[in-house]
Amino acid sequence: MIYLDNAATTKVSKEAMEAMMPFLQGQYGNPSSIYGFSDTCRKEMDNVRQTIADGIGAKKSAIFFTSGGTEADNWALKAAMEMGKAAGKCHMITTQIEHHAILHTCQWLEKQGFEVTYLPVDEGGMVKLDALEKAIRPDTMLISVMAANNEIGTIQPLKEIGEISKKHGILFHTDAVQAFGHIPISVDDCHISMLSASAHKFHGPKGVGFLYVREGCRIPPMIQGGGQERGQRSGTENVAGIVGMGKAAEMAFCRMQERIEKEQGLREYLIERILLEIPYSRLNGARGQRLPNNANFSFQFVDGAALVLLLDMNGICASSGSACSASSKGTSHVLRAIGLPDEIGRGALRLTLSEETTKEEIDTVVEVLKRCVGMLRGQSAAYRDMVCRRRRK
Repeated sequence: MIYLDNAATTKVSKEAMEAMMPFLQGQYGNPSSIYGFSDTCRKEMDNVRQTIADGIGAKKSAIFFTSGGTEADNWALKAAMEMGKAAGKCHMITTQIEHHAILHTCQWLEKQGFEVTYLPVDEGGMVKLDALEKAIRPDTMLISVMAANNEIGTIQPLKEIGEISKKHGILFHTDAVQAFGHIPISVDDCHISMLSASAHKFHGPKGVGFLYVREGCRIPPMIQGGGQERGQRSGTENVAGIVGMGKAAEMAFCRMQERIEKEQGLREYLIERILLEIPYSRLNGARGQRLPNNANFSFQFVDGAALVLLLDMNGICASSGSACSASSKGTSHVLRAIGLPDEIGRGALRLTLSEETTKEEIDTVVEVLKRCVGMLRGQSAAYRDMVCRRRRK
């Protein structure tokens, strides 16, 4: 198997797995208990908070553990707008290419009477800063823009967005689920008020993540109960998962530059081969300002879902878009937002690498992809018609 769907999830690293095991067996205490047996769990969770905080330039007290990125996104948006309502600020701004964890939460907020502005993006998927500033109103409470897009990999100008939010006194949340552990992020440099992340995107376990909340931003809790996480997120903590996330984050920070250089090199090699060797293909998203491991293509006269299935039959794991909407048909909302017509957008294929990906695997994938695309185009009446028209000219 060749696994090129690391944007959907990543393999739990050996280091993270080894760190977790003691907390699944011998050290199984409840961290909320006051006896000595639970001290190890509490202290290790505290260490993880520090590791994550150090990686983004935050204070340890600003890190709150969650079940993952979706919960963190929901909590950030709903809590911020609840605070805003009390102050007469019922408007927020986001973009048209956010993950559904953001977009569906925004739709829920609209049903509660809040107003949401969905900003357009350019053809590379980049937020238009002038449009962002023009969208700000006196009652704007929150700006939520993802750090990097989960489909096309475009990295947003977080620092510039943060500066705009700071100038206008508006909270700034970023969904960093795809970016955390893959590219450097400084919450201070980017004036970020809240940041969401999920462990399984950077070689940690599934079912655990965190929300960073800047000191002084006193958002209300979303989950009520026993008062864990200093009263902000009730529910017994997933200690083993948190420990695994901490170790995965530690390894991600230690190897980040080396991994970025390797993945960028392989990504560019993959992009160049595909664009050169497969006609009627295009790269989606910004060529330079994108996640180091992301390559998203559209192949005209091809159905992306059918292509994914053919690749799977050849032992290659890829996707046509977000894993959270893999069963959806047609062009994704992200590709529509960057202006792709359906006949091109529906032929999308996302290939996302890891530090374990090899050049030999890339070569294999390209050769298999050429055959699969050729097979699907051979079954396409539109492709045959196009070829016939060109021959007549």
